[in-house]
Amino acid sequence: MKYIPLLAGLLFTSLSVSAQTATSSSATPPSASQSRTGTIDSPAKFLGYQVGERFTPHYRVVAYAEQVAKQVPGRVKVVPYGTTHEGRQMAVIIVSSEANMNRLDEIRANNLKRIGMLDGQPTSAKQPAIAWLSYNIHGNEAVSSEAFMDVLYQLVSPTSSQSALSQKILNSAIIILDPGLNPDGHDRYVNWYNQMMGRNPDPTPSAREHNEPWPGGRYTHYLFDPNRDWAWQTQEITQQRMAVYQNWMPHLHGDFHEMGYESPYYFAPSAKPYHEDITPFQRQFQQTIGQYCSKAFDKNGWLYYTRERFDLFYPSYGDTYPTYNGAIGMTYEQGGNSRAGLAIQRRDGDTLTLRQRIDHHVAASIATLESVADRSDEVVKEFGQFFDKARNSPTGPYKSYVIKSNGDAGRLKSLQELLERNRITYGYADKAQKVSGFNYTSQKEDKNVSVSAGDMVISAYQPKSTLLKILFEPNSKLEDSATYDITAWSLPYAFGLQTYGLNSRIGTGGTAPTAPKATTMASGAKVYAYVVAWQSAPSAQLLAGLMKKQVRVRAAEKPFELEDRNYPSGTLIIARAGNERFGDRFDAVVQQEASRCGVTLTPVQTGFVAKGSDFGSDFVSSLKAPRVGLVIGDGTPPPSAGEVWQFFDQELEYPISLFDGNSLASVEWNKLDVLILPTNYNYGRFLNDKVLASIREWVRAGGKLIAMERAAAFLAGKEGFSLKEKESKAAEKDKAKKDILSESTKIYADRERSAISDDIPGSIYRVNIDTTHPLGFGLEGGYYTLVQSAYDFDFLKDGWNVGYLKDNNYVAGFSGKNAKDKLKNTLLMGVQSYGRGSIVYLADDPLFRGFWYNGKLLFSNAVFMVGN
Repeated sequence: MKYIPLLAGLLFTSLSVSAQTATSSSATPPSASQSRTGTIDSPAKFLGYQVGERFTPHYRVVAYAEQVAKQVPGRVKVVPYGTTHEGRQMAVIIVSSEANMNRLDEIRANNLKRIGMLDGQPTSAKQPAIAWLSYNIHGNEAVSSEAFMDVLYQLVSPTSSQSALSQKILNSAIIILDPGLNPDGHDRYVNWYNQMMGRNPDPTPSAREHNEPWPGGRYTHYLFDPNRDWAWQTQEITQQRMAVYQNWMPHLHGDFHEMGYESPYYFAPSAKPYHEDITPFQRQFQQTIGQYCSKAFDKNGWLYYTRERFDLFYPSYGDTYPTYNGAIGMTYEQGGNSRAGLAIQRRDGDTLTLRQRIDHHVAASIATLESVADRSDEVVKEFGQFFDKARNSPTGPYKSYVIKSNGDAGRLKSLQELLERNRITYGYADKAQKVSGFNYTSQKEDKNVSVSAGDMVISAYQPKSTLLKILFEPNSKLEDSATYDITAWSLPYAFGLQTYGLNSRIGTGGTAPTAPKATTMASGAKVYAYVVAWQSAPSAQLLAGLMKKQVRVRAAEKPFELEDRNYPSGTLIIARAGNERFGDRFDAVVQQEASRCGVTLTPVQTGFVAKGSDFGSDFVSSLKAPRVGLVIGDGTPPPSAGEVWQFFDQELEYPISLFDGNSLASVEWNKLDVLILPTNYNYGRFLNDKVLASIREWVRAGGKLIAMERAAAFLAGKEGFSLKEKESKAAEKDKAKKDILSESTKIYADRERSAISDDIPGSIYRVNIDTTHPLGFGLEGGYYTLVQSAYDFDFLKDGWNVGYLKDNNYVAGFSGKNAKDKLKNTLLMGVQSYGRGSIVYLADDPLFRGFWYNGKLLFSNAVFMVGN
């Protein structure tokens, strides 16, 4: 079995005051005994203003925690755990009684030993609960960071009106507070708002201070939503935070948010659907949290609601991910968000202030901590039993999972990295054998599954068994179809790896297969060309790297056979011919790039093939290094653009130009080869007749346009674009007439449930794909897509229908009846030739949230392969 090593020493490294916090107090820290005499600075004393009078930049929030830690070093520790893309410090603040803090490392280690995530036996049977509260994962929900300072002060201040309650909490639990999970987004919002505000806040909703500009502070630097990234860990802030989380494995996690300012407050219990693997105790403690919070809110006469809208299903949220890791996880939502500012007038005439919003979050935080303090022993006991069951009697029908790489080390390595970040252990089969299990590809039970020695095996008998089961389940059971997010995510489909769910436990004592080595040439022989399989993201990374170094690369349009090996369409050929300017450096340049990307090169001594087209054929295309542009800005959901931006910038490390939609009329088209249009709600304004005419002329002259999701829908039916929506058939019209009565007499109370018949909130479909077309290169193993909108596109009559759905391509997730009907015989991916250029239509997002690995090769095909 393979484990990620613990971050030894990280959690207990003291944080020195940075240059950013140089303006904070420099008073000599008092001793622990002095700290009990009331010398702790309040947030107001430290900041110079009352919390709620303005928004506080992230560095000052952290600086306040540092100041408190200086003043009460026996009860507060600031633990840095990383930096953001823009260089901001991230840290957690650990708070507890002096007795608990004196044995902090022992408590942490005992918790991990108890659940099997650290070798050895706990040194003590008595264990305080560990409660982690996360604030401000959406940067423009900025009330959370302000509330954090008040929560910290209430927990440690001897003059606090709740000092007795605080002492009970600190005696019974280790409290971990993260003041800001998304500092870059937070400061994007705070810096903007502080520029907009005057001496007094303007509560008028239409005032500029209530209308944050695109992209807003909700997102990370690369415009990802970090609250949907807990399991996938595509963002550097998530990866760094989750390393700390896995080293603590808290028993309770609270995730603090904001929603529309007209709403009151939301806390547990959560709405349905609950995932079937949430335990009875976890469900019951949702009620407990609600009771404690409602008591605090009732006392103050504050409005709130529970059991609506926010469910516990999608596995990558700040409430579900901890829940699937044994904790009690919940979401808290305060009415407000970026619109609310310091004060905003609601429809009922009442004015909601920042101070009120802070009070609500503080009350919910303290009530939650009190609930776990009062039942600390039970919480710890149930947590341990969760992992006992996971290790000895795992939930679900599959006891082992077998994953076959089929020669594609890139896909397997990427999956392994995801498992390691989630501390899911894996090994390798120790012998060849025949077993029975579920075939993810055929979606049927197979009584004759062939397991080979060295196949990757994930045993369900491990601490993270429940999380493993949920991430790998072929089709998650949905108790209620009215859900908040995508309803399918199964990793075998996301990664495009041949997988089997076995009904039995098999040995994992084997060794990893040896990575294939590059073919060696005879001594003194000169390489004619290097051949590279085009099969996953590392292949695209290699191509991008070589293009940046101006190495000329070719791609085989047809399969070929050479030196007793078969190569599929899309195979890269890096020939010495055309790269003569590198001279003797040619081999070193190519080999260095291949090593960097983890790609195996096959050197050959001839371009004369046994079958197929020789290397000099017209069917072996010379790939041009494209100059790529991306439309970004107002009207674009930031994540849809951010996914493309990060893919180029971080994964391919290939240059991309970002164009605001409003500037398309001034683009220098002769300096651009590829233009990517992500989904956007404002294309009607950006792509007027004049701009569309310019784009058509650019494509006609050799440009390539890639239109994704709503962008493709916008272009459908417009002049010069072959994409069309399907026409209604006579039978469908007759059916519509018959449905008029039922539509006219539907019940108002059922309006939400009636609407979901048209909904498809993220479902997996198997795509019929033409792998002989450049858009389908490298996808011979099959392609699965995550459908989020039921686009009703007809097959191209003038172009190539590369990816499409037939009558029954559904695999997993919820699809409303009307949505399912629309998706029958529907185009998902097509290519239209237009003059010397091409238009690529992608009805789905192949880079969805950065975790849909199979789509990375498809998108690379669209950028680098199509039209060459």
